Amino acid sequence: MPFSHDEAKLIAGYTLANYERERNTTKSVIAAIPAGQEEYKPHGNCMGALKLAFHIVASERFFLNGVANGKFGPGGEMPESIKTPADVIAWYDANVPPAIDEVKSLSGESISQTIDFFGMMQAQAIFYLTLMTNHSVHHRGQLAAYLRPMGAKVPSIYGPSGDVGVNG
Repeated sequence: MPFSHDEAKLIAGYTLANYERERNTTKSVIAAIPAGQEEYKPHGNCMGALKLAFHIVASERFFLNGVANGKFGPGGEMPESIKTPADVIAWYDANVPPAIDEVKSLSGESISQTIDFFGMMQAQAIFYLTLMTNHSVHHRGQLAAYLRPMGAKVPSIYGPSGDVGVNG
């Protein structure tokens, strides 16, 4: 069922507010990657920890830009300057908030438009905001599962972990 312009704008506001709360949790999981473990991966088919961390944050910008532009383009490669989790977080803080602001400024007509996703599906722009959040949470969970085998503590995500309390 397609949403009206007003409904889409309302849903986008709610979805973005929820997503912005998730960003802090994402940063805490990325920050927990221990020094020297950036290339860790639990299996040969998995991405290394730092590459996975960058995939999470770059994908968020990819989805936000696709919604703002009304079309999806190619994603970007991890810049060679990114060597540490702190570098990923700095990139995240520099590149994603402007994309969030651009989506927030969209009209109801723009946020309710149908956008093609590389010929695989077509959906209203607001759908991709939910997909972005789900994609991020999915991969953040993967990254959190890497932490203990790397010798790190799992931060609080939706409550205390086995390693830290709610505020840890």
